[in-house]
Amino acid sequence: MSANISNYSISTDKSKLNFNVIYNFIANSYWAKGIPKSVMQSAIDNSMCFGVYSAHNEQVGFARVVTDNATFAYLADVFIAPQSQGNGLSKLLIKTI
Repeated sequence: MSANISNYSISTDKSKLNFNVIYNFIANSYWAKGIPKSVMQSAIDNSMCFGVYSAHNEQVGFARVVTDNATFAYLADVFIAPQSQGNGLSKLLIKTI
């Protein structure tokens, strides 16, 4: 079953980020398995972050951009939660970034 992509939103407002959702996904990923919470928090604090949210404001995705805001940007920690995959959200997220 696919969801209507218009029922989702993307925001760079860090106050909307759900740290527990982000940390639980990233800390179990192959690229950052077991990352300390303090390190993940520092990574978020020092990056441009994009959260993906359902119509009910549940965070279902995330991406982090490390940048000098002039000539360089590195895309990191991109994910869409498994229950929300297959709806085109990753394409929307990357297009937004």
